[in-house]
Amino acid sequence: MDPVENLEDRMCLKHDKPLELFCRTDQTCVCMLCTVLDHKMHNVVPLKQECEGKKVELQKTEAETQMIQKRRLKIQEVQHNVKLSEEDADREKAEGVQVFTGLKESVERKLKELITTIEEKQRSTKKQAEDAIREMEQEISDLMKRSTEVEKLSL
Repeated sequence: MDPVENLEDRMCLKHDKPLELFCRTDQTCVCMLCTVLDHKMHNVVPLKQECEGKKVELQKTEAETQMIQKRRLKIQEVQHNVKLSEEDADREKAEGVQVFTGLKESVERKLKELITTIEEKQRSTKKQAEDAIREMEQEISDLMKRSTEVEKLSL
């Protein structure tokens, strides 16, 4: 046995013998007398063997813990990337709304200008038509006066 600082910790309190074995049934360290008296028919193995087994289990647990930590970090990274992506999407939406609002306002202005131009052309065409009608009515009136004069002269 290797020397230890607290030898009392490695001694059976009941039998004052070294704790050299491990009772898997009760999950405790036992001495040789304990296996014969108190732990008969229990699954007992040398302490060193159990220690090696526990070390392997501990290494597996540590590896699993490290995997869990890595996964948690990956989750945080993914969540951070999702947040950044959402912020980018919101910014792009705002920019898109701004661009399309400007475009919509520009189209509405151009539409008003087009309507105004068409209405002005219509008014101009209508005025020209009214002027032409007035002129033709004046000519008709003049022709009718002449016709009346010619009839008077012929009578």
